[in-house]
Amino acid sequence: MRSRNIVESFNYAIEGIIYAVKTQRNIKVHLIMAMLAMILAVVLNVTRVELLILMLTIGLVISTELINTAIEEVVNLAHEGIHPLARVAKNVAAGAVLFSSVMAVGVGYIILFQRLIRFDLRQLMRGIAVENLGLLAMLVVLGSIILIKSATGSSDYLKGGMPSGHTALAFSLAVAIMYSGSTFAACLGFALAFLVAHTRVQSRIHSLREVIVGGLLGFLITMILFQLSA
Repeated sequence: MRSRNIVESFNYAIEGIIYAVKTQRNIKVHLIMAMLAMILAVVLNVTRVELLILMLTIGLVISTELINTAIEEVVNLAHEGIHPLARVAKNVAAGAVLFSSVMAVGVGYIILFQRLIRFDLRQLMRGIAVENLGLLAMLVVLGSIILIKSATGSSDYLKGGMPSGHTALAFSLAVAIMYSGSTFAACLGFALAFLVAHTRVQSRIHSLREVIVGGLLGFLITMILFQLSA
């Protein structure tokens, strides 16, 4: 087997994630619930430690779902018919997903429920730390990129396809920097974002349309979240 460089390794990993999102309904549900949980966590202004726990828990659930998908495909490849051991392997893998999901519900309840029942709707999206909003925006943009790429399809998920993920994240970061209060830093952020967009087109990794859509995606999602917090 020929050796892989770092870009190929990342691309194969992303290809696996996109395949799972395309073919597995549960992963789509987990991704949507993860984005909603992160939005709710930031709206309720959880602490950094609690946010970290939520992120690790979400990562655990999605990771076990991906492993479950891999096990199912390997079992199907090894044995096409019905076999007791194949059933056991699939059931155990599904049990791991169920266990991690139950734990995630417990973590979400402990961290979010008490804040949620005391939450005042008039304070929606207010008083949220800028760094938390920036992190939230980046995660929502990243999740949106994965969902869109899984719907449109691409042969190389780091080097092409609709939309340009690099451009989307660059513009999301630029908007977050803009709301940090430093005009000079904001100008530098947008200059770097346009530079990223230019290099993606110039190197023919993305078309102009893919770059424009990616830039608008990152810009609008981040802008909307920050405007809601104003």
